[in-house]
Amino acid sequence: MLTHPCERSAVSGMTPAAPAVGIGWRYPHYRELLTRLPSLDFLEVHSENFFGDGGAALAVLEQGRAHYPISLHGVGLSLGSAVGLDPWHLNQLAQLVQRIDPVRVSDHASFARGHWSRPTGAQTIHAADLLPIPFSTEALDTLCANVQQVQDRLKRRFMVENVSSYLRWLPQPEETLWSETEFLNTLAERTGCALLVDVNNIFVNALNARLHGAAGDPVQQCLNWLDHIAPHQVAEIHLAGHCHVRPQPGEDARDEIFVDDHGSRVSC
Repeated sequence: MLTHPCERSAVSGMTPAAPAVGIGWRYPHYRELLTRLPSLDFLEVHSENFFGDGGAALAVLEQGRAHYPISLHGVGLSLGSAVGLDPWHLNQLAQLVQRIDPVRVSDHASFARGHWSRPTGAQTIHAADLLPIPFSTEALDTLCANVQQVQDRLKRRFMVENVSSYLRWLPQPEETLWSETEFLNTLAERTGCALLVDVNNIFVNALNARLHGAAGDPVQQCLNWLDHIAPHQVAEIHLAGHCHVRPQPGEDARDEIFVDDHGSRVSC
């Protein structure tokens, strides 16, 4: 489930509008949704599933767009990559935005593209995953530049989502890492982008940190995170589920992990 918090009215005494509520629309539910047309404020889809000039997938999206506003949520821009954005990927996204006219467009504060050095020369590769970025000043500068490039190309405000991460970066000598909330708040201030807050990602990170010896209650850590994010920068909230992967008998106990799988019920 996804929610879009509506801004409070600037007129004193007026009751703010209720938040808009939508769902992530995935392939198994295409037919059912178009048949039933449930009461929803918007649909969110993965942008990359609809790249191209035509085809069945894009035709289905246009059917959905005839009934609901669309929010485009990407997973492949690699906003945190020091090698820069893929021009083809950004062009495909721009064409989709122009065609669908979405209410919001977003991707993640992560990286996937990098250089692979080979005897025949360096090659740019894509990991096809949402790899975490260090919360360093250098990484922030890179992220800001890439987000600004996206906004300039799309000619609209963009949203950036916090990610679940299964490893952490250690600071280099004489380098200080920012807190995640300070990092994201500064990104929004410098670029004018909005933030997409995934509550489950915050909780998964807190649960995994506890597995590795971090002190404190994961729920309280989530509340602390939310208390420190700038509320006026948040344009959308994600709610999803996660799974708890436990080692089988004879396996290493360190293999226990919580995974943001989006296939489980939302944790209460």
